[in-house]
Amino acid sequence: MSNEVKTVLDVKGLTVEFRTKDFLVSAVNSISFSIDEGKTLALVGESGSGKTVTALSILKLLPYQIASHSQGSSIKVNGREIMEMNPSEIRSVRGDLVSMIFQEPMTSLNPYQTVGTQIEEMLLIHKGMNKKQAKQRVLTLLEKVKIPEPELKANSYPHQLSGGQRQRIMIAMALSNDPDLLIADEPTTALDVTVEKSLLELLKDLQLQTGMSILFITHDLNIVKKFADEVCVMKDGEIVEKGEVKEVFSNPKHEYTKKLLNSILVPKRNISREGERILFSKDLTVKYLTKRSFIKKNTKYLKAVNNVSIEVYEGRTTGLVGESGSGKSSLARALLGLEQSRGLIKFKGKEIASLDSYSRRAMKKDFQIVFQDPFGSLSPRQIVGEIIGEGLRVHEFHLDKSQRESLIADALSEVELDFSFFHRFPHELSGGQRQRVAIARAIILKPKLILLDEPTSALDVSIQIQVINLLTELQEKHNLSYLCISHDLRVVRALSDLVYVMKDGEIVEKGMADQVFNQPNNEYTKELISAAI
Repeated sequence: MSNEVKTVLDVKGLTVEFRTKDFLVSAVNSISFSIDEGKTLALVGESGSGKTVTALSILKLLPYQIASHSQGSSIKVNGREIMEMNPSEIRSVRGDLVSMIFQEPMTSLNPYQTVGTQIEEMLLIHKGMNKKQAKQRVLTLLEKVKIPEPELKANSYPHQLSGGQRQRIMIAMALSNDPDLLIADEPTTALDVTVEKSLLELLKDLQLQTGMSILFITHDLNIVKKFADEVCVMKDGEIVEKGEVKEVFSNPKHEYTKKLLNSILVPKRNISREGERILFSKDLTVKYLTKRSFIKKNTKYLKAVNNVSIEVYEGRTTGLVGESGSGKSSLARALLGLEQSRGLIKFKGKEIASLDSYSRRAMKKDFQIVFQDPFGSLSPRQIVGEIIGEGLRVHEFHLDKSQRESLIADALSEVELDFSFFHRFPHELSGGQRQRVAIARAIILKPKLILLDEPTSALDVSIQIQVINLLTELQEKHNLSYLCISHDLRVVRALSDLVYVMKDGEIVEKGMADQVFNQPNNEYTKELISAAI
């Protein structure tokens, strides 16, 4: 019996170029790697490194009106050369030999079809099954990916499922034709830590059952460490380092790899809650009408926030941790006065409900917010200078143009951007630069408290640590208070003094950050921490 290892994917000298109006842009430059049967290779790199372009090349899904490969580029799946295949041949590879899970299932799934119908389509086209056989196979696949109530879920539309369930549907679809190679492109980026952990465990189990190979694309080094056998580190379209995961993590050779490994967030030092209490809520409740009835007792509400009490101290950070649907965002909107609520909210010793409109406007100057998605929160029609100075026109309207420009220049300098950024538009900036602009917009009014709503979730790991360090420096310099809301425990641990853990609209655990993370009392907190490490 032969013990020869079978190579499922063999990439050699792959080059990808995109043709613009004036010149060629090299996205991937002569890279080579291979994946053996039953193994997982992680392709690691930051945004723009060429990871996804590489993955799309394997299935020839690039826009070939403007994209091209060099003469020496070779991609072989089970020994068959992909580059030489015509459209009919490559269609037989897609789904049969190679399947792909995309980053955002909501945009990958058809919103007008039930998820069962979408999986059936794969089976009808590739396997030649009849309708009855396909429906039965769909239920088997949904059970395999551990979807509860498979018959009910098969008849559901994508918007009726949770993020984790939608991603499991994508996995079921990808596995429907028993592929030899599964390409997973950032499949857990938008998911909570516990959902992420369960999906990774599911993929590992399925790999052991089927013997498939996995190309896992990610920028999260913690996932690579737990999930992959081998790793290739990409930068600017090139593979700068590759090898077994243990070897690369313990003995990195390339400076960029060392930089990525050094970007892993560390817990905050000098934890304290000394100082005055700047924000305080007691028994705060937010509820949404779900069923209206003429008979009052039949009217139904969903309690998104249920009797929550929370504190933020001057010059300190309170972290609010919870998964999607826990009530974090509803609580944040209530604290900002953007959501109707019941209960007590005090800011700087004054009850918000008792303030007149003038006092509320003044309060908003002292209570600013940095949103999760910097690109979505910055106006594409305004230049950076106008975006940062917007608050000045509302709260400091007496300033003339030169005074405003001077303050905007100071704010840019504080977030480590030079004045040349003043006249740029948001689309001309990187993700990290856009988040710095969002922070500059918040600090220009010299607020007392800033609400950080998932401030780094859309950023690469090396950019994350830069933003965390910047926020820490600004806090120390201006004695700022932060309320940091996130599902990423590493970010909360790096910033917070006091931590609250939220589940189903209630606070299930609170305490100093070191106590909550090192000696949690609640089972849910333990589960979150276990999934994040």
